Amino acid sequence: KKKKKMMLRIKRVPTVVSNYQKEEGEEQVSRGGCGRNCLNKCCIQGAKLPLYAFKRVNKLVNETPLPGHEIREPPVAFLDSLLLGEWEDRMQRGLFRYDVTACETKVIPGEYGFVAQLNEGRHLKKRPTEFRVDKVLQPFDGSKFNFTKVGQEEVLFQFEPSEDEEVQFFPNAPIDVENSPSVVAINVSPIEYGHVLLIPRVLECFPQRIDRESFLLALYMAAEAANPYFRLGYNSLGAFATINHLHFQAYYLAMTFPVEKAPTKKITTLDGGVKISELLNYPVKGLVFEGGNTLEDLSNTVSDACICLQDNNIPYNVLISDSGKRIFVFPQCYAEKQALGEVSAELLFTQVNPAVWEISGHMVLKRKKDYEEASEENAWRLLAEVSLSEERFQEVTALIIEVIATGNTANAPEDVADGMEATPLSDEDADAVGQGCHPSLVIGKQECLVLH
Repeated sequence: KKKKKMMLRIKRVPTVVSNYQKEEGEEQVSRGGCGRNCLNKCCIQGAKLPLYAFKRVNKLVNETPLPGHEIREPPVAFLDSLLLGEWEDRMQRGLFRYDVTACETKVIPGEYGFVAQLNEGRHLKKRPTEFRVDKVLQPFDGSKFNFTKVGQEEVLFQFEPSEDEEVQFFPNAPIDVENSPSVVAINVSPIEYGHVLLIPRVLECFPQRIDRESFLLALYMAAEAANPYFRLGYNSLGAFATINHLHFQAYYLAMTFPVEKAPTKKITTLDGGVKISELLNYPVKGLVFEGGNTLEDLSNTVSDACICLQDNNIPYNVLISDSGKRIFVFPQCYAEKQALGEVSAELLFTQVNPAVWEISGHMVLKRKKDYEEASEENAWRLLAEVSLSEERFQEVTALIIEVIATGNTANAPEDVADGMEATPLSDEDADAVGQGCHPSLVIGKQECLVLH
């Protein structure tokens, strides 16, 4: 494929729906199987998709090639020619719910430079949450929307380790149904240019929970992009993930995120060389992981921290920054505060559910009023509601470090949630919280989220 020059603006195109977005009962084009040319077993047999095979080695995070062992030029430029080039192609084909490139965006004046975007289309057309918001780990439910239901035209390419230790690209590779490929697909409700989803082993139908293998795959994707403006993000259930099918998000934004500017204080350096720090002077308390003797050392440390959080039912968000060399982990409690009626009506009425991108400083606003009145003070006020208290954050941090040090991500202490022990939300109340309703619609019985 001819290499394209990376473009940050593309022309506006008419928006149409892709196959799976059509409502049930609408006429579908007959293609065999279910008629939607989806990724499920009804349509997947014999299908072919591009395959990018990355070099899977236990490389040093800051490795410099030895003389005579220089890195070869890959057969296709991963970020600009493949990922962004194919994303633009899907934009031209009208597979998105709206044109994100037409959304107004501005940098908010202030020390951190929060980025505000007015995205009314996402609010109106984004798929609603279909599961409880008070449990981080929930079983996969095939009756709910999942990524096996997307049209094959929305998949940009398969992303798999190379078998011969060299980067390879196959424009038309068969899908190995038995081994379940990992794929990169467009996000049909995009936040920014090049917004895609990395779906590890898509046909395995894993629920939204991090494990070592899938997190390492995400770091390899960040490393292949080799661009500090291309970040990956992860939202757990209870921290505003909207689909319970394992996936990471990623997009390209050519500016520094506010959280990337925040100062940090070192907590410890592990035997494998991974440094753990805590964020300072930022509205959301979080941990920063960087360094490590190898990429796998860094990946295992972060994934173990995430496993610790999800095993203790603590919602969290993850930002993979600096081409996979710097990773932020944010335990959060916004949904819990919603359930307890502790979030002001003013913030709730913005209908902003602060997930990884908002926490990182890219504020996706749904009302023109909020966009016009956007200020660093307002952004700070919203994000401060996401953060754990100082006491609780220190307890969670101590738990994470203990689990990482002992290598035991199970049977962790059950006193992390400040002793909260209450009846879980009803299905109706949990749905209300997920939709960002006013607390009067949720509270009254003083129910709270069980975070043990």
